[in-house]
Amino acid sequence: MALDPVQLPQSPAPDAAVPDFVVVDVETACSRVSSICQIGIVGFRDGVELFAYETLVDPLDHFSSFNTRIHGITGDHVVGAPNFGDVHAVIDGHLAGRITVAHSFFDKGALGAACAIHGQAAIETTWLDSVRVAKRAWPELPSHRLNVLTQFLGVRHKHHDALSDARAAGMVIVRAIEHTGIGLAGWLSSTSGRRGVALKAAATGPMKGQRVAILGGARDGTLARHLAAAGARVMASVGSTTTMLVISDDQPFGRFVTAHADYRRVEELRRGKATIEIVTEPELRHRLALPLT
Repeated sequence: MALDPVQLPQSPAPDAAVPDFVVVDVETACSRVSSICQIGIVGFRDGVELFAYETLVDPLDHFSSFNTRIHGITGDHVVGAPNFGDVHAVIDGHLAGRITVAHSFFDKGALGAACAIHGQAAIETTWLDSVRVAKRAWPELPSHRLNVLTQFLGVRHKHHDALSDARAAGMVIVRAIEHTGIGLAGWLSSTSGRRGVALKAAATGPMKGQRVAILGGARDGTLARHLAAAGARVMASVGSTTTMLVISDDQPFGRFVTAHADYRRVEELRRGKATIEIVTEPELRHRLALPLT
């Protein structure tokens, strides 16, 4: 793994070579999502890589052995590297006002958290989740994790290297467009915003009185229908009246699910003494005697 900071184009591409979309991937030093220690950004135009930018970042935080085992980056590697505040303008220049792809929205949450921690303006961009694109393009695959997809697509890939991960996620979008004939506009319209219509809760049932948010699942999906049939009211998102957060088996974030905005909102409300239970879909199905998926 090449761990020296790579200073490739540091400003947006000129108008004659504006990318159709950019891809970003970050690695973090510890469990705090703000602890970015490596960033990779790749721009694509007409299905071809247009530019690349990669740098190590001093997270101004500690490195956990767990994270280091994943990506191989230690505190020694970032000695003399810029911190996030130093590179914020470069990142914003590449992402702002564009379509930005990330393989799950962990990277979106990490960038947002890093902006807040370092007192930088939030990066305004249009996000596209390549996990959701891949699930629709190749529903037959047993997993849509990036290393599984690259093996399936025959794309060269070094997992948990930010630049390689960004390139790979970009190729997922390129191949999905080729495979389905759906362009970027189509993927954006099919993956943004819709969380499903509200279902009417049954008048009685073991979940009566519960106000449930589903992380990673549609508000009118199979799990939501089971909840409504059990008397629960399925919410569009976590709020002050939420009593339970169910982590769906469909969530694409893996172990980084705790970085999702809904999860972090529940933790915030709990610190304010709210009583909100967090359960996984298998746990809930067991309670309700539902078949496991």
